[in-house]
Amino acid sequence: MSTKILLASTSPYRRELLARLGLPFEITNPQTDETPLPGEAPEATALRLSEAKARAVTAAFPDTLIIGSDQVAVMDGRVFGKPGNHERAVEQLRQLRGRTVDFFTGLCLLNTRTGHAQVRGVPTLVTFRNLSDGEIESYLRREQPYNCAGAAKSEGLGISLLQSIRGDDPNALIGLPLIALCDMLRAEGVPLL
Repeated sequence: MSTKILLASTSPYRRELLARLGLPFEITNPQTDETPLPGEAPEATALRLSEAKARAVTAAFPDTLIIGSDQVAVMDGRVFGKPGNHERAVEQLRQLRGRTVDFFTGLCLLNTRTGHAQVRGVPTLVTFRNLSDGEIESYLRREQPYNCAGAAKSEGLGISLLQSIRGDDPNALIGLPLIALCDMLRAEGVPLL
């Protein structure tokens, strides 16, 4: 298989996950507008953006398998994005404590040679413990997860905030569903083992 693999993401978390597969790959910034469309369901946004990120860089990468991914955190119809700062992270975690949140990860593998895109969504249900304000402050001071949807990094100290995680792929919660991606890569003829 001589086709190149490209990750259309600047996320260090997605880069680390993809590296686990031991395949050579390149990285590029897809520079995609991530604004949801009016009336668009959060899950539809994640699917649309995962494909849009992959398609945004097709012209520069012929004969390439491009991976795009996007994640939304949803509770009671409200989307929880990346908080960006301490105050918004505190607000998010206060709203999420004791509640179950659906982290929905969209994944796309686009073959630029054929134009064929495989697109899949992987849900993960996360239940937060009933956190005290002190626990929230202590966690945020230690980990500063301001670039993570829902203000919690399950791959780090954020795991201590959680009561349970339910889903088919623990990697999906971090941002790149590797089980689904392996299926997609195999369908494109990429040998993984």
